[in-house]
Amino acid sequence: MAKTIHFARAADPKRWYWLGLLVLIVLWPWFSGPFVLHLAVLTCLNILIVNGLAIVGRSGQLSFGHAAFVALGAYASVLLSSALGWNILLSGLAGMAIAALFAAMLGWVILRLKGVYFVLVTFSFGELMRLALLDWSELTGGANGIANIKPADIFGFVFDTRARFYALALVVAIVSIWMMKKLFSSPLGQSIDAVADNPALAESTGLSVHRIQLVAFVMGCAMAALGGVLQARYIGFISPESFNPGLSVAFIIMLVIGGRKSVWGPLVGALVLTPLPELFRGAVQTQHIFYGAALILILRFMPGGLISLTERLKRMKGAQV
Repeated sequence: MAKTIHFARAADPKRWYWLGLLVLIVLWPWFSGPFVLHLAVLTCLNILIVNGLAIVGRSGQLSFGHAAFVALGAYASVLLSSALGWNILLSGLAGMAIAALFAAMLGWVILRLKGVYFVLVTFSFGELMRLALLDWSELTGGANGIANIKPADIFGFVFDTRARFYALALVVAIVSIWMMKKLFSSPLGQSIDAVADNPALAESTGLSVHRIQLVAFVMGCAMAALGGVLQARYIGFISPESFNPGLSVAFIIMLVIGGRKSVWGPLVGALVLTPLPELFRGAVQTQHIFYGAALILILRFMPGGLISLTERLKRMKGAQV
């Protein structure tokens, strides 16, 4: 008993160290100027969206049309707000519901596909959605998009500055990570992991692989839609090109480099990859080369993503002891 208490006390300083470091990282953007605040907001929004993609990925599928559901949330919330005068809470929930409905209808049809076939269909859906937004110019503004979108207003508090919106985005990102931890420690989350690891075995134990993958797909797409709702209010402008296939690829790269099967993977991937386009803004080709090289190296030497480095360090330390 005394030995257990001793170990618990010894671990406390390390735990407080990491907690303090995390608090410093969270607070730093508020004291670092508008550019860092902007990157911090985008990072928080990417954490939310990639968390949604992670739910789909952990069910055994990989969607190349994730940006389409971000677009659905953004456009639906903005159009409902302008047409009906709804606030961001009502229009945002409606945007998530519309994206979830599209995901349910699409997923019911395509989730029986596997591997490259599922990837191709989701990619095609993303392109179809982008072209529909371009052609339906009477409603969506076409290639000109929708400008002068009002900032988020929640219970009379307007998030009309970067500092204020960072607070909102930070809370949403933290809540999404907490929800991911709760989900994958629950029976539903364990079922999602089970159908990805061995669909035949999961089916033999009474789990419906198609139904569980459909639930995961709908949940992930609804989270992506919420990211679109917030992005539209933050940027103040949306257009079909804001949600091109390259965005879906960027989300996948964040997930893979961060760690596909870890709750913390989307956080790490978004923290690492969101600022990089700004650093490589003057050399677009270099940016793509770096992304490709990083992805190949991660898949070759760290299939679990950057987050797997912590487990490797723990094993090395344990071996030394």
